[in-house]
Amino acid sequence: MRVGVIGAGLQGRRRAKAVIDTGEAKITVVADIDRRAAADLAAVTGAVFTTAWEEVVAADVDAILVCTPPHLHAPVTVAAAGAGKHVLCEKPLARNFCEGRRMVEAARTGGIVLKCGFNLRHHPGVEQARAWIDEGEIGEAVFLRLRYGIGGRPGYEREWRVRAAIAGGGQLMDQGMHALDLCRYFLGEFATVKGVTATGFWPVSPLEDNAFGLLKTEKGQVASLHVSWTQWKNLFSLEVYGKEGYVTVEGLGGSYGGERAILGRRDFSRPFSETVIEFRGEDRSWQAEWQEFCAAVKEGREPSGSGRDGLEALKLALMLYDSAGRGD
Repeated sequence: MRVGVIGAGLQGRRRAKAVIDTGEAKITVVADIDRRAAADLAAVTGAVFTTAWEEVVAADVDAILVCTPPHLHAPVTVAAAGAGKHVLCEKPLARNFCEGRRMVEAARTGGIVLKCGFNLRHHPGVEQARAWIDEGEIGEAVFLRLRYGIGGRPGYEREWRVRAAIAGGGQLMDQGMHALDLCRYFLGEFATVKGVTATGFWPVSPLEDNAFGLLKTEKGQVASLHVSWTQWKNLFSLEVYGKEGYVTVEGLGGSYGGERAILGRRDFSRPFSETVIEFRGEDRSWQAEWQEFCAAVKEGREPSGSGRDGLEALKLALMLYDSAGRGD
């Protein structure tokens, strides 16, 4: 498979490394408005480079990695789908529902695979937690609690992430997309949501640096989430409690601390114990996600973390914003 990369920043470099590491495709063209960034990534991948994303869409490639800021996700993806190119697009899928719906519809009409960048699904701790739940280890899920945050960095308030016209929102549209996707991944669809947003430190108003959500399914299962740009020590914590036990995922490696999955059971007949699995080594979720995308293309199926999944996560974020705005 021949691949084009649009966006040669941090995410573009991560995605390109995943392609190279798995050896399942070849990057042939790279685009970025920063000519030097495009040239540097092209040199690493052995590709040609351009400063115009339209040239990547027109190139002889089978798939495109869209690693741009969110304001370009819709125009690039719609154009790529129209040209018959499969797309792996970074999260959030789009800045608003209309853009996201256009992308999903363009993928359907064009007969291409559209995947949203939800690499957290492919972290080994998350995969293990899902496997335990699917195997019935904790019984029917009752509630989920998820906390995910970073502390930003010097100059964060000047980055594109805090510009509404580019990003579409604050932390809820950033790491919140991963959080909402995992809520759906473990509990399914939600019927009602309540949200609160706050700007406590970073001068990014009207965007939020913290977002809180309560989401409830038709069956009464509840998800609680908090995503933050003021988590001074990076944190990832996912807990799912069932009628017979619980699973927990702590850390993502690197600055989030060692990654581990924990299984505990509701059993009062003996001393309390847990099963703990620790995952070591580098973060391979990017490679695993790329392999899932390639498999979906080869098999002509919808991938895990599809464009539809991206649209549903975006819809939940917008519902939380609406709730927060109303003061529900």
